[in-house]
Amino acid sequence: MTTANNMPDNKHEEYEIDTLTNQRLLSNHEYDGIRELDNDLPSWWKWLFILAIVFAIFYMVRLWVFRADDLIQKKEFDTEMAGVNAAKPAPTTEVFEVKILTDSESLAAGKETWTKICSVCHLQDGGGLVGPNMTDNYWIHGNKVENLFNTVTNGVIEKGMIPYKDQLSQKQRLQVISYVLEEIVGSTPANPKAPQGDLYE
Repeated sequence: MTTANNMPDNKHEEYEIDTLTNQRLLSNHEYDGIRELDNDLPSWWKWLFILAIVFAIFYMVRLWVFRADDLIQKKEFDTEMAGVNAAKPAPTTEVFEVKILTDSESLAAGKETWTKICSVCHLQDGGGLVGPNMTDNYWIHGNKVENLFNTVTNGVIEKGMIPYKDQLSQKQRLQVISYVLEEIVGSTPANPKAPQGDLYE
């Protein structure tokens, strides 16, 4: 037994005993007059540490020995993706037919698209501004519904018309083309632009 003021004996080579609390003090652990006690770790901490080791061993055996499915990230990813793919609607095999739509609902939808997008370059009445006059029978890229659909889909970059395949669905493109052919062509604009392209009777 030693005191805080005496050197430790052979039985307590690493410790000194605090005379006030009768607790062990670590030797050579002093800073600014403060001595460090050699307290044991709390029992709950020791058991938590032991349980963590046991859990780690159990986890590694399941993962690397038994190859548990629920612990392998790739299998977990594949399972999640399978669920996502199952929730997707089945792809449609219906072939989209490019033909003029004459029903009132399609023409109304086409007019809405024309007003929001096309009238900026062709004017609301189709007389033409930056873009050509759409009311006459002169066409730069053909007057068939397939020609117009291709033009709207892929654009005419050299003339300043952007492609709309990423902005309008196939149905929306066909609706606005149908509106042009059914309602705009043959109408009388207020200030028509001069004819451009070839005449189609």
